[in-house]
Amino acid sequence: MHGVELPTADFSADDLSARFRAVRHVTESLVVTLSDEDQSLQSMPDASPAKWHRAHTTWFFEQFVLIPHCPDYRIFDPTFGFLFNSYYDAVGPRHPRPSRGMLTRPPTARVAAYRRHVDAAMQRALPRLPAPVQAPVQAIVELGLHHEQQHQELLVTDMLHGFAANPLFPAMQPGWQEPTGSAGPTTFVPCPGGLHRIGHTSDRFCFDNETPPHQVWLTDYALASRLVRNSDWLAFIEDGGYRTPSLWMSDGWATVQAEGWDAPLYWRQQDGAWFQFGPGGLQPLLPDAPVRHVSWYEADAFARWSEARLPTEAEWEAAGGNPAVQEQTGHVWQWTESAYRPYPGYRPAQGAIGEYNGKFMINQMVLRGGSLATPHGHARPTYRNFFHPDKRWQFSGLRLAKDH
Repeated sequence: MHGVELPTADFSADDLSARFRAVRHVTESLVVTLSDEDQSLQSMPDASPAKWHRAHTTWFFEQFVLIPHCPDYRIFDPTFGFLFNSYYDAVGPRHPRPSRGMLTRPPTARVAAYRRHVDAAMQRALPRLPAPVQAPVQAIVELGLHHEQQHQELLVTDMLHGFAANPLFPAMQPGWQEPTGSAGPTTFVPCPGGLHRIGHTSDRFCFDNETPPHQVWLTDYALASRLVRNSDWLAFIEDGGYRTPSLWMSDGWATVQAEGWDAPLYWRQQDGAWFQFGPGGLQPLLPDAPVRHVSWYEADAFARWSEARLPTEAEWEAAGGNPAVQEQTGHVWQWTESAYRPYPGYRPAQGAIGEYNGKFMINQMVLRGGSLATPHGHARPTYRNFFHPDKRWQFSGLRLAKDH
């Protein structure tokens, strides 16, 4: 782990300890309403049980901070390295991802004890890091905290997928209110072309895939002032959008037919009325709320039906800060037409940490912005999320673009 090139953490040891406690507390707050049975649920290979998320984010700090840098640290359970490694091949073998739901043992209480053990060790270690390794280790801790925030969002979306398969439609967060978004009509906001600098430039934290900053040339374009609404999607459905092959990429049309898609994920029609399943359970569909849980294939088909297109990720980022472009974050992740590839000059970090982003830069599409499930303070204008084009269990939506 020595020599890993990561952004410098901009926290003192005391600040980092406080941030560590705060982030770890948020994870625990997300499972307060979940039973032990809930936390073992894995509804599909793409999802992971809540219990696994809690253990994996703990394993990260044990594996990359405590074991290499704290000689007096006592490993909680040697088997956990195999059970809760995710995709770090350099660390060693791991339990298969599709079978994480089979891990009824260790029980939830044992995972909670694991978190307490590692948290206590981290709180002891952070103020005592020797000067030669203090800065690089703090950077790894900061990466681990943002990694845990990613898993907080995944915990919500994975549990939502599992609960949606339950005919009782249980609420993960009882009392949760459906957000509505900005009011008013949707217009197209002109955005100037020319040379634009893209990528992370400050000394605050970012993931390595947001670097290096570079210039891109854009022609004049226009972005929709608001995200696409549920009412817009209803019009798409009623006009035969899911039955018109000319609107779809070939792979997308094959997926529509194979999966039987006829509406966004979690939409349900009952007695002629539409409902949407969310963290608060099954609720009436709000026409003016931003549409969510649509795949890239669906977003691309909708854009074509609208005689528009999806923005590139460079167009999306270059328009950041324009007050006329509303709902830039906090509602849904916004699909772009950009494939997830490295920026010019990108080099992954050395060692296992280098597996974090670089090896996934193929066959996926970029989303921007952050969603209602993204932890507060985690998203930023340069953040690059990415998923395969058929995935829609995340809080994913879209904003339209046009050539101007």
